[in-house]
Amino acid sequence: MINSSASERSSISVSENLTGDGLTLELTPLIDIVFMVIVFLLVTANAPLLKLPVDVPQPETTETSVQAEQMDLVISVQRKAPIWGIDKEQYFTWVEFKSALLLKVNSAGSAQAIESPESVQRPNVSIAPDKAAKADDLVKVMALLNQLNISDAQILMAPE
Repeated sequence: MINSSASERSSISVSENLTGDGLTLELTPLIDIVFMVIVFLLVTANAPLLKLPVDVPQPETTETSVQAEQMDLVISVQRKAPIWGIDKEQYFTWVEFKSALLLKVNSAGSAQAIESPESVQRPNVSIAPDKAAKADDLVKVMALLNQLNISDAQILMAPE
């Protein structure tokens, strides 16, 4: 039926069809190699980056000069009296501290609140608790800041 030498059998895989219609080639390994080459070429090809020109509007200088400077507040929480402090001022009672903080926050945003109340910038707040301060006092300060819509506050800690 098939007369082939030993060298031809090792290089080309040919199988005889069982129905006797003829010979068929095994193409599965060839298709695998072609797909691997295609994937390799797609992955390693340097595709040009598509860029679109975008016109970015320039900010007006009048808007930046109207905005007030952002105020920074440092709140300290101590173990012993005076427990609370704002910047360098110390307060012995919670009521004094709360009213002073309300006054500072409201005075910082009052000029902006007249022009546009939704865009009032709140001050940057840093809380510096003493290592031995009560956690309750720190939580009270954080709850008060939450009531004043100051959601970004940093808690300062010293490394040991």
